[in-house]
Amino acid sequence: MTLRKKILIHSIVFSPDGVSTAYLYKDIAKAFKEHGFEVVVLTTTPHYNIVPEELIKQPLKKKFFGFYYESNFNGVKVLHIPQKKFKSTLLRIVGFIFWHLMALVLGLGQRNINAILSPSPPLTIGFVNLIIGKIKKAKVVYNVQEIYPDFLIEKGGLKSKPIIRILKWLERFVYNKSDAVTTIDQIFYDTVIERFENKSKLHIIPNFVDTDLYHPLSYSSLKIDNSLFKANNNLKLMYAGNVGHAQDWYPLIETAKKMKNDPIDFYVIGEGVMKKYIEDQKKEYSLENLYILPYQPREMMPQLLAFADLQYIFMSKEMEGHGFPSKVYTIMACGKPMLICSGDNTPIVNFLKDLNCAEIISTADLSEKVAHIEKFLKTATEEKLRILGSNGLKTIENHYTKQVVTKKYVNLINNLFFK
Repeated sequence: MTLRKKILIHSIVFSPDGVSTAYLYKDIAKAFKEHGFEVVVLTTTPHYNIVPEELIKQPLKKKFFGFYYESNFNGVKVLHIPQKKFKSTLLRIVGFIFWHLMALVLGLGQRNINAILSPSPPLTIGFVNLIIGKIKKAKVVYNVQEIYPDFLIEKGGLKSKPIIRILKWLERFVYNKSDAVTTIDQIFYDTVIERFENKSKLHIIPNFVDTDLYHPLSYSSLKIDNSLFKANNNLKLMYAGNVGHAQDWYPLIETAKKMKNDPIDFYVIGEGVMKKYIEDQKKEYSLENLYILPYQPREMMPQLLAFADLQYIFMSKEMEGHGFPSKVYTIMACGKPMLICSGDNTPIVNFLKDLNCAEIISTADLSEKVAHIEKFLKTATEEKLRILGSNGLKTIENHYTKQVVTKKYVNLINNLFFK
C-alpha cells in the first residue's frame, strides 16, 4: 500500500491572482499533484493584479459568511482569505493580522498534512507555518524569493532599530526552525548562509519558466493591436511588468530624450506606482518615441516579446541585490535578447554574465549608463541580437523549464518525508 502524502502550499498570492509568484506556485502545485501528492493551497483573495478572465475560469465561493473563500485549480483545493489593497495604514495592518490568524485556523483545520511549503515575503508566513507544522507534525520548507528584512533596511523605509532587531531575530528563527530552506541563486545563498546554525538546511532551487506558454514566435504569426504596437522598421525596446520602485526608470527617460530623433521605439507595458512619473516625463519632454501601455494578459506576452527586438530591465539600486526578476526566464524562453542595468555581483548579473544572452551595464553612474545604452542601440545588428536570443533559449531548454525545476521541489519534499 502506497502511503498518501499531503502538502499544504501557503502563499500570499496564488491563482487566479495575476502576478509572477502566483504563476510560479500554481506550476509547483500541479507538479506535486502529478507526483502523487494531495495538494491544498492556503492563500489570499486576488488583490495584487486582478485579472477578470482568470476569475471567471477559477471562481471563488464564499465560505463561513465570507471569512474565507474556496476555489478549485486543476483539482487542487484553494482556500482564500480576504485581502484588499487598503490605502489606510491601519486597515492594512488589521488585514495583515486577520490574514495570519485565519491562515493559522485554516491550516490547523487540514487533516494529515505531511509538509508545508511557502515563499517569502513576508517572513511572518514562515512563523505561522512553523506553528502549524509543530502541531500537525509536518515538515516545513521556506522558499526565499526575496531577502527580508535586508531589502527594507537598505531601501531606507525601515529605520526603527527595535523593529529591525525583531525582524532579524524572526528571520533567523524561521530559517533555523524550518526543516529546509530554499533560495533562488548563489548570491542569495551566500547572503544568508551564515544565518544558519545547520548550513545543510539551505538549498538552491532556481525559478523557472513555463515553456508551454513562453516560446519563440515568428513575427508574421503575431496577432497584436496595431493601434497600440506600431508596425515600423524602428528598433523596438520593451519592458513589460510591474512599473514600480524595483526598476530604475531614469536611464530609460534619459535615453529616450537623447535618442528621440533616432529610429528607436521604447515601450513600457504594465501598471504600478511609477507609471504616473513616466507619463509625466513623456509629456514634459514630448517623447513621441516612448509608448506607455496598460497591463496586457499573460497569454499575450509571447506575442509582445516576439514583437520587440530587445527587452530591457534596469534594476534600482535599492532592489538590485535582493530580487531576481522572473521575467528574465520568460524573455530567454522566447529567444529574445536583453539589455540589463544592474550592479556587479547582483543576482541578475551573476546569472547572466556568462550566458552571452544580454548586454550588461554595471556602472552606477547615470550618464555612463545612458552613453553605454546609446552606443549599444546604435551598433546592435539584427544578427547580434539573434545570437544573444538564441543563447538564452538554449540555456532555458537545458536547465530552467518548469518540468526540470518543479521536480527539484518534489524531490526535496520526498527526501524530507522519508528522512
